Amino acid sequence: MSQNPDSGPKEAGDLLLEQGKLTEAQLEQVRRRQRRLNLPQHRAIVDLNFASEEDTWRALAAVRHLEFVDPFALGLKRDILELVPIKLIFHYHLLPVRLEEDCLTLAFSEPPTQIEQGNLRLLLSKRFKIALATPSSIHAVIKKNFGLGAETIQKLREDRGGAEISQEITFDLQGKETDSAIEATVSAFVDQILQEALRLKATDIHLEPYANSVRLRYRVDGILETVPVPADMRQLQPAVVSRLKIMAGLNIAEKRLPHDGRIAMKTGQEEYDLRVSIMPAKYGEAVCLRILGRQNLFLDLSHLGMEPSQEAVLAQLTQLPQGMVLLTGPTGSGKTTTLYAALAQANDEGRKIITFEDPIEYQLEGTVQIQVREQIGLTFAAGLRSVLRHDPDVVLVGEIRDFETAEIAVRAAQTGHLVFSTLHTNDSVSAVTRLLEMRIEPYLIASSLVCSIAQRLARRICRHCSEEDHSIADATRKEMATALSLPASEVKAWKGRGCVECNHKGHRGRVAIYEFFLLNEAIMDLIQPGLRTGELRKAARELGWRSLREMAWRKVQEGLIPISEQERWTRVIDPAALLPKA
Repeated sequence: MSQNPDSGPKEAGDLLLEQGKLTEAQLEQVRRRQRRLNLPQHRAIVDLNFASEEDTWRALAAVRHLEFVDPFALGLKRDILELVPIKLIFHYHLLPVRLEEDCLTLAFSEPPTQIEQGNLRLLLSKRFKIALATPSSIHAVIKKNFGLGAETIQKLREDRGGAEISQEITFDLQGKETDSAIEATVSAFVDQILQEALRLKATDIHLEPYANSVRLRYRVDGILETVPVPADMRQLQPAVVSRLKIMAGLNIAEKRLPHDGRIAMKTGQEEYDLRVSIMPAKYGEAVCLRILGRQNLFLDLSHLGMEPSQEAVLAQLTQLPQGMVLLTGPTGSGKTTTLYAALAQANDEGRKIITFEDPIEYQLEGTVQIQVREQIGLTFAAGLRSVLRHDPDVVLVGEIRDFETAEIAVRAAQTGHLVFSTLHTNDSVSAVTRLLEMRIEPYLIASSLVCSIAQRLARRICRHCSEEDHSIADATRKEMATALSLPASEVKAWKGRGCVECNHKGHRGRVAIYEFFLLNEAIMDLIQPGLRTGELRKAARELGWRSLREMAWRKVQEGLIPISEQERWTRVIDPAALLPKA
């Protein structure tokens, strides 16, 4: 039970309960976690995701009678940050945010104890006021102004008596640091790179060396974001690459050829695989790490973000005895996730499922997964022939790249196998013309292809700062009304304002947009050599087909994605725009 309101709230959870942001049951669960793990209550609330970090820290500030600030939104200048030694910023996880009449306002991520306050008075030799800020905003400001890994560099400088890191650091052939004082620094920096990527839910990490600097970028929600790093990291870059090579079991002495490897890592209960790609570049070796989360794969169709009618169709497709289902879309559009969700739906004791992939990105229980190895002749085509002799019911072919693979997949779909695969085309209808271009006989396509699905991943509006977008252009409003069969007055759109939760971007996470193209006899009769995509699209539209752009407008109307994101993925440039204006 909560406290008597007359006595006043004593903890953040009580205030959130009063504000209607927590329920009685949630607060009781928070208290159980608080007692079991000996956590502060505000940490338990955020861990359980019952309230946003900003709401929770605002409540904490209110019950402690402290000011709440957002350091990231304040746009702090370097001269303010230099009022406190960098060592203290890292140690106490604080930021100076304001100086008024010789009184400094310090923003902490946790309320400091009396002992910590006493220590800071001695170290700073000036008066200060305490404010609270979310850990995310303090972390963002530290990263923006000092760079990721600045704490590690600072410690290294201290170990060297304040000297700059001027010489490059290398590993010997046994993988040992030639400078033993650097070993912990390099390992710590690599760990920080990986932990920050997991915190941001990045899918890829890029580390690129240039003449006088190193660029670190994360791909978050499909977009590359540059992460600042200290200038001294240029000297550590070769050692960082060597460290990653050791973790992936690669040859650290070979720096002239590309390398590919894999690193298994675990944080808490989550397991991850890192796919490592190292390329020799002009100023050193460039690294790309693809993060594959074993736990984060959506194996439930309801989690994919399909419209209810699309979800029902895909569920039926997974139960077919034979036929071919193709997924189309660019790299990184979520095709693999959709395929695995379909396989999980098709996976039961009465069916044998075999996958043939390059590479195997996720492990799926109950299926036989085979890795393509082209260097020894185990290509998609050669492997698929062998797979069909292994008595499968369902076959997943990672990608149809050539005529041979396409022909075997098509014939397998005719001989009692359900075949799933991917194809690189712009939309679902183009899959038919792409197979025709690969010289597959029209009658084979007509009798084997059951459905083609195109998909894209669009950035989702942050639910914490979503607000209605009142600046919809007249042409956009008209197009949306037509696509959604709505009066123009009922057309709505939303956008993200930007907040602590989404790192002030307005987006958080992604949502898939799907376009389904189902074949029937009328469509099959059209499949002939020289078939135009426009002709096929027109026939499909008469049978209920809707384009990706039209499906994306639904996501806009539902408040899932902004208009800008819809345009990013489905915009078509009109050639008439190139004509001179009269």
